[in-house]
Amino acid sequence: MDRRNFLKYVTLAGSSFALNSCSQGKNSKSQGEVSPSASPVEVNEPLKVGFVYADYVGDFGWTYAHDLGRRDMEANLQDKVKTTFVENVNEGVEAEKVIRQLALDGNKLIFTTSLGYMNPTIKVAKDFSDVVFEHCRGYKRAANVGTYLGRVEEPRYLTGMIAGKMTKSNVVGFIGAYPIPEVIRGISAFTQGVRLTNPQAKVRVLWVQSWYDPAKEREAAQALVNLGADVLTQHTDSGAVVQLAQEKGIYAFGYNTDMSKFGQKAHLTSAINRWGKFYTDKALAVMSNTWKSQEVWDGIAQGMVDISPMNQVIPADVQQLVNAKRDEFIQGTAHPFDGPVKDQKGVVRIPRGKVLDDQEQLAMDWYVEGIEGSIPKGKS
Repeated sequence: MDRRNFLKYVTLAGSSFALNSCSQGKNSKSQGEVSPSASPVEVNEPLKVGFVYADYVGDFGWTYAHDLGRRDMEANLQDKVKTTFVENVNEGVEAEKVIRQLALDGNKLIFTTSLGYMNPTIKVAKDFSDVVFEHCRGYKRAANVGTYLGRVEEPRYLTGMIAGKMTKSNVVGFIGAYPIPEVIRGISAFTQGVRLTNPQAKVRVLWVQSWYDPAKEREAAQALVNLGADVLTQHTDSGAVVQLAQEKGIYAFGYNTDMSKFGQKAHLTSAINRWGKFYTDKALAVMSNTWKSQEVWDGIAQGMVDISPMNQVIPADVQQLVNAKRDEFIQGTAHPFDGPVKDQKGVVRIPRGKVLDDQEQLAMDWYVEGIEGSIPKGKS
């Protein structure tokens, strides 16, 4: 992926940095470090925790959600932790340098928050056996490397249920980032929800080949409106889609965080990631020497994902339907891919009484019935 220019990451031992403003300039890379306590560290020294971000904390999407989680962890643990973040880090060689520097600087717990950081994380972890690493979106683990991801398919399904009830044109638009399994199953889960409440509705998908590009996201949203969509959603990071919906007098869903600020009338709800509890729990586990390498993939029941407050323009009976399904997800009596599920060609992929298991979800490369268009080749 094309990232902005990288400035060499330099750490001054013992220094503390102010949290960067979300409105900072885009032409330089920045870092932030927050020291909850100014007291000497030789007694009850705080756990140093590092975060590596793919974009700026001001993207209001994926990176912003992780930084909210970091801040929640600080609020929960106070002077027990001291955190550092490095933002807008390119994948590959640059990521390896940043992760290695965080380890050299004494961070004993490091969260790497992008799929492309997987191999750099594993490589650095081999050289720092006394450091714990947690990688988001990945599948490679080691004795000191765990992985984590939220089951965002659950809130995706719920937003789809709302979309099916709110569309009048029966055309719902979805802006996708890259055609990888995570995004494909999100589109499909959303469509499952749409079809539950409105079997006549279709979901049209346009791809922007970027996680964060407001101009491209807006362009794709406009193209979907031109194709008849009167409800929009996204697997991208900016508020551009909600903003355009507000201008056009149609509806939209945000993603990663509550995006209602970008269009109070248009925004119906957002499928959100909530990392604060997870980050707090992992820090406590490291401090108590109980941490172990795990694959964590949690849903609404564990508080890792959810939907933001629903717009009251959504009819009360629809909200009741959504809340009832949400309760079923929490209780484990429902699944976003409960059979029978057909693909675009009408072939039953998941028979009645079965669900799409985790391994099949993690490798998903097909669309469910109700989605128009094909999956492009290539990925991030």
